Amino acid sequence: MVANIICYRVKSSAQDGLYMYLIGRSLPQCKRSHFRLLCCTTGSMANMWFYLLLLVSIQNIGGTQSDSTYLIGLGSYDITGPAADVNMMGYANAEQIASGVHFRLKARTFIVAEPGGNRVVFVNLDACMASQLVTIKVLERLKSRYGDMYNDKNVAISGIHTHAGPGGYLQYVVYIVTSLGFVRQSFDVIVDGIEKSIIEAHENLRPGNIFVNNGELLDASINRSPSAYLNNPAAERSKFKYDVDKEMTLLKFVDDEWGPIGSFNWFATHGTSMSRTNSLISGDNKGAAARFMEDWAEQMGYAKGSDIVTGVRHSSLHRRVSMIIPQPHENFHKLRQLASSFLASGGRHLASSESVSQRVRNTQDGKPKFISAFCQSNCGDVSPNVLGTFCIDTGLPCDFNHSTCNGKNELCYGRGPGYPDEFESTRIIGDRQFTKAVELFNKASEQVKGKVDYRQTYIDFSKLEVTLFSSDGGEEVVKTCPAAMGFAFAAGTTDGPGAFDFKQGDDKGNPFWKLVRNLLKTPSKEQVACQQPKPILLDTGEMDLPYEWAPAILPVQIIRIGQVVILCVPGEFSTMAGRRLRDAVRTVLTSDGNGEFDSNVHIVIAGLSNTYSQYVTTYDEYQIQRYEGASTLYGPQTLSGYIQEFKKLASALLDGKIIESDLQPPDLLDKQISFLPPVVMDTTPYGVKFGDVSTDVPENSTFGPGDMVSATFWSACPRNDLLTEGTFSLAEILDGSSTWVPAYDDDDFSLRFKWSRPSRLSAHSHATIEWRIPETVAAGVYRLRHSGASKSLFGKIRHFTGTSRAFVVL
Repeated sequence: MVANIICYRVKSSAQDGLYMYLIGRSLPQCKRSHFRLLCCTTGSMANMWFYLLLLVSIQNIGGTQSDSTYLIGLGSYDITGPAADVNMMGYANAEQIASGVHFRLKARTFIVAEPGGNRVVFVNLDACMASQLVTIKVLERLKSRYGDMYNDKNVAISGIHTHAGPGGYLQYVVYIVTSLGFVRQSFDVIVDGIEKSIIEAHENLRPGNIFVNNGELLDASINRSPSAYLNNPAAERSKFKYDVDKEMTLLKFVDDEWGPIGSFNWFATHGTSMSRTNSLISGDNKGAAARFMEDWAEQMGYAKGSDIVTGVRHSSLHRRVSMIIPQPHENFHKLRQLASSFLASGGRHLASSESVSQRVRNTQDGKPKFISAFCQSNCGDVSPNVLGTFCIDTGLPCDFNHSTCNGKNELCYGRGPGYPDEFESTRIIGDRQFTKAVELFNKASEQVKGKVDYRQTYIDFSKLEVTLFSSDGGEEVVKTCPAAMGFAFAAGTTDGPGAFDFKQGDDKGNPFWKLVRNLLKTPSKEQVACQQPKPILLDTGEMDLPYEWAPAILPVQIIRIGQVVILCVPGEFSTMAGRRLRDAVRTVLTSDGNGEFDSNVHIVIAGLSNTYSQYVTTYDEYQIQRYEGASTLYGPQTLSGYIQEFKKLASALLDGKIIESDLQPPDLLDKQISFLPPVVMDTTPYGVKFGDVSTDVPENSTFGPGDMVSATFWSACPRNDLLTEGTFSLAEILDGSSTWVPAYDDDDFSLRFKWSRPSRLSAHSHATIEWRIPETVAAGVYRLRHSGASKSLFGKIRHFTGTSRAFVVL
């Protein structure tokens, strides 16, 4: 029998206090550099009582207690998947294949615990959505490590909905068709990253406080289906100033010792600033906002205690170059002469991947890194392409009701604020969210206080009975339906139109496509009637070959941290659907009469959480059958079902009742099929090494902020090694006369890694490193570095690196 270890943490600083919490079952986790830990093994009841009495004795002489409300811990980890050959998740465009990295993807986690009480975990993924299979396997790992401390009741995993991340990590057939089935590499890196981010947050648990703030962000979102929104009752619409939710809600985490250590916020806007033709892995606008805020926090000295210095940074301190005050170089000719002495290095093999894992950002001196997450909310009908929708052939606005151009759906596109540059649109929408978040962060003064609690259950949405109440007191029992997708689903949206002759707002269907549909599965009369007025294109809920095509059993979950309530929903709620759900839960929480919640309760929706089941519209929006209504899987009463079940969760939360469920979602890992070909081998032409420069930076070059510098290298397939927590690309700055220091890596918005083959079956490949020089760059001598891993015919993986010619940046 393994004895439990209970650690009593005694703060050894000027501010005395005593904190007790269960660390877990492994002694190494009790190590803390800034605390004295009293650890005891509870091998018997007598021993346990002895140490509890010891704790009480210490507490009586310990002096003034800390004012901390909670134990808080934050963590993050790289989840960037394969940057080659894998279809991207989101647009369902089979031609959108990953071929490089715009910037890396992260799993960001917070844990909040009452000392000796409940705890909750919230994970925000730079991924299109959460996956039921990912959630199942993460929970299995947590149970193995921590026992029952973390489980499906108190762990929530939510996706930001970027459409620029590798797919193939979901378990239901309809979501992995375009990725040629299940992609184990995509799946594994996400599961690993979530687990490691939770471990880091767990090990960082320390006394601290949380503050909440909210405010309006007006220029980062528009409604992409206004004709459906207008079908909601006019009286309901008149209560709201906008046809999308403009409010951002932010939590600020403050450690007792280190001060501010992070923030998580929720704001509704789609992760579709990057288009359906983009092939670079990217966190889109929310991932960009998180990167901007984490760099801002480091520059401000939060958590790490970073210092801003003049000149170049010391090679042993991995500070951001954007933090360095640029110094003018009076002797330009001497700089240029120095740069000319560094030619391209030529490729060379490395002993291991450790040499290519050096990153610009890291944690130092045991201090926590600042973590900022920009979470998704009820974004179903919300677009970041705020300039509106236009026809690409004429430049005129698209048809209002169907989003077509002369009857053609595929010609209508939304325009972002940086049009026609999607990278600039991503930066602008990300920057607008970042700017609002900083404002809310700096002004956050409302302290979060109260219980930490949670409720969760599983519901079979394919046959849920829902009781509807009329205004005159009458009741009607209706049912949801097995999942099905309508014709307008295939039309796509103005963020990413579909193909062929599909169009939004189609409530009739097409005889030809119905014939094609029937070759897969002819929907029953009951299903057709249940889904009305949706014309069924794919009857996914009744298709199970080779295994289930769509989910039926879904998790619904509420997390409470004081006066903040997070509704974790497994899909994309439209604006009005989200409003109705929040209002229903608010009514339950504030009308109980026990005074536990008042009008100041902060209720946010965390979209795309724990699994994925597409969209949820209002009954009224469903009638219009635009893309969102056609993608509301379980029929017109789907939202009513959610409201009913969340009201039950809210009541149980108030009453302290436990909700039990006999339902469990299936684990389909053993049934997964993959048709993605493996990497066979990588080669270079005779006399050329991996890492050699193919196209170099021009000789004696000088660049300035805003310029683009690029170099192309002979490379190998990025699937050979994802270089997790590493980098494929670096911009290095010369420190002194001979030492090169990492300045920007492929987690920076300004540096892009592009990978290509001359043909699909070729074993040759190239990597192009592009660096758009930031305005905040430090002047000096720079060069570009590419690192990667090659695979031999017999499967041996060898790491390599190479650099470009040096150049001057002024």
